[in-house]
Amino acid sequence: MRDLRRWTGDLGLWAVLAAPVAYARLTPPHERWIVPLLGGSLLLLAVAVVVGRRLPAVAVLLVLGGSVVDGNFVFALLAFSYLAGWRGERATPAAALYAAVAGVGTVLHLAVLDTGMATWFLLSCVLLGAGVLPWLVGRYRRQHQALTLAGWEHAEAVEREQQGAAERIRLRERARIAQDMHDSLGHELSLIALRAAALEVAGDLDDRHRVAAGELRASVAAATERLHRIIGVLREADAPATTRPVGESVADLVDGAREAGMAVRTRLCPEAADLPEPAGQLAHRVVREALTNAARYAPGAPVTVTLDADADADDDGIRVRVVNAPPPAGPLPGPASHGSGLLALTEGVRLVGGALHAGPTDDGGFAVSARLPRTAGFAATPDEPTAAGGPADVGGCAVSARPPRPAGIVATPDGPTVVGGPTGPAVVRPGRPALAARQRMHAARRDVRRSLLAALGAPPAVALLLCLVYYPVATADAVLDASSFAQMRIGAPRAELSGLPRRQVEPPPDEPAPAPGTRCEYYTDGNFPLAQPTWRLCFADGRLTSKGRTTT
Repeated sequence: MRDLRRWTGDLGLWAVLAAPVAYARLTPPHERWIVPLLGGSLLLLAVAVVVGRRLPAVAVLLVLGGSVVDGNFVFALLAFSYLAGWRGERATPAAALYAAVAGVGTVLHLAVLDTGMATWFLLSCVLLGAGVLPWLVGRYRRQHQALTLAGWEHAEAVEREQQGAAERIRLRERARIAQDMHDSLGHELSLIALRAAALEVAGDLDDRHRVAAGELRASVAAATERLHRIIGVLREADAPATTRPVGESVADLVDGAREAGMAVRTRLCPEAADLPEPAGQLAHRVVREALTNAARYAPGAPVTVTLDADADADDDGIRVRVVNAPPPAGPLPGPASHGSGLLALTEGVRLVGGALHAGPTDDGGFAVSARLPRTAGFAATPDEPTAAGGPADVGGCAVSARPPRPAGIVATPDGPTVVGGPTGPAVVRPGRPALAARQRMHAARRDVRRSLLAALGAPPAVALLLCLVYYPVATADAVLDASSFAQMRIGAPRAELSGLPRRQVEPPPDEPAPAPGTRCEYYTDGNFPLAQPTWRLCFADGRLTSKGRTTT
């Protein structure tokens, strides 16, 4: 199917380019060798179309050769020059071709054929407008397409990096939870085994119960060993601290933040106190992470911490909200957060059946909202909207708002974690693949700028150069000023005419032939840039017989 589309496109291109060539050949009056000339022109176009797929510069050279015989090949020159810029991977072949054609053409017209500066200037403009300019436009399109592809590659690489980073954080959080379970369950199982062993050696226990106690002890020991083998695989050497400080509650955490200088207001409901594990541990971690973010990204902004019963939940759930106002001094400068803390919290809350959402508020602050189950059977609502705005007052909650102490930051057991702050959602820093894709995108963007600059600036620059070269050469020693022309009298000998330049210019193409025995000379008045001959002086027997302007 792809080859069919390619051949169909090539056939259509050949038909469009062959139409003006065939029309010119078939229009009367017919030339003597019309059939071989027409057949050769159409065959040359067909070869250029086929070759242009792999060697676009060669196709340009072929149609340039055809333009020597038939001027209608200029349409093919436009098309193949554009295709050479679009298809060519390198600019060197086409640039060298145009430079060589310009150099050879200049020598051929001015030194060998002596066609004159006007013809050379016209052909140079054709080469510039029908060859170089379309090639620059095609080159620009190619570079723009490369920029688009590089942009897509960069976006895909960044997305892969973000997915990989998020997956690593989720796995790390799973390992942390597994390690917590290992430590807590292992301890409990060890206690059960110890009590079973005590029963086994008790003196007042009959043999039947003693055997049962021994079997219980052996089963617990086997279960403990199996737990060590299974969950131990998920451990990480650099895993963070697994539990909060012993005995520290959310209120204690808030008091520590106040002592560090933060303005924290709390709404703690009685039904949210003394939460069982793991809800209490997760609530502590959510508040600690949110306070750390507020201290890092919104220093000086007031913070509101709310723990209450989740009225929207069917089961006995807990709602935790931490909202900070916008930073008084505006967003802080610095690198963007990698968001690992919030991602780990989200995974941890999800694994126990809850849901966590974080994002900026309408007033420019930042809110973290979590719904936690008291039991593992809690069903979270996955599509809860992102938290926005401050928490509402809840009846029966103890509201506390003490003034902050000066200076200081919040110190957490885990140490400061750079996560998403009030200036915007958390992002993941790109890794090496994303950076490589970004570098390719920057290089493609630079090439596009250069191609656009060349496409817009090169033709005027070359045209100006042609004019600056053409005008001095075309008018050198060939300018007859108007005052000298006016003083020339009919009948005066040519030797006595003053102000005659030493060099003549070519007559216009449509200038009528002089009368028999009369010789006409042509001079320019120096008009820029074409410098066409404007003065005509005709002599017969060495005397001036007529003078006037040419019809150009």
